[in-house]
Amino acid sequence: MRKSVAKKHKLLPDPKYGDDMLMKFVNNIMVQGKKSTAFHIVYNALGIVEEKTGESGLEVWRKALANVTPAVEVKSRRVGGATFQIPTEILPSRRTSLGMKWLISYSRKRSGKSMAEKLAAEIMAAANNEGSAYKKKEDTHKMAEANKAFSHFRA
Repeated sequence: MRKSVAKKHKLLPDPKYGDDMLMKFVNNIMVQGKKSTAFHIVYNALGIVEEKTGESGLEVWRKALANVTPAVEVKSRRVGGATFQIPTEILPSRRTSLGMKWLISYSRKRSGKSMAEKLAAEIMAAANNEGSAYKKKEDTHKMAEANKAFSHFRA
């Protein structure tokens, strides 16, 4: 690479739980710079999860995120005129960010009244190894497994 690697931006932990990952999740949920709204959504969702499961909302969220984070993905690569889907391992930082983005995007597509309710439903589903975000991870892993024969094309 010509340029140096960008410095990692250090995030402050979130105010209620003191968790760095949760702060990153809040930043991903945030739309148009409305961080206080994002905090309300996340904290209300974790409250709903606590009510319904009886466990700590933060722990259920961590379990859901662990269940949704992928280990491999497929990347397209042209080799001699043909395009192959090549399975590659994902860096740990990208794993968590992909898992977070999938949780958020599929909770937005879910039916429900408020975003907090939709997010809570998706978190509980992912913690139980079900739901759309978990299915996305499974599909990604299946695709990588199916294209394992092309892994020797890795650059």
